[in-house]
Amino acid sequence: MTEIIVVYELDRAPTAVGRASSGESGGEGAPVVRQVHAAPIAPDSSALGPRTFCGKDTFAMEAAPWKPSEHPGSSWYAPEHADRVCSACDAVLEDET
Repeated sequence: MTEIIVVYELDRAPTAVGRASSGESGGEGAPVVRQVHAAPIAPDSSALGPRTFCGKDTFAMEAAPWKPSEHPGSSWYAPEHADRVCSACDAVLEDET
């Protein structure tokens, strides 16, 4: 599998309802994970590449604490965010396996 970084597309609206990036219930002003994406690591670096596998800009996204390389045999995303996985990123990564 390609080395990837899992990133969160966050909803920072103060009235957002859902899980915060830590997995806890979002309070007022707490960022909420809107969607989970995957991005390649930049060439010759360990830094996040400029675009996700689905083509979105990673500039405003936040790197997730979940690292697929630390969870062999698991999916590329954390189980608690399975309902927020970007289907396009997931399809690209499925094609690589």
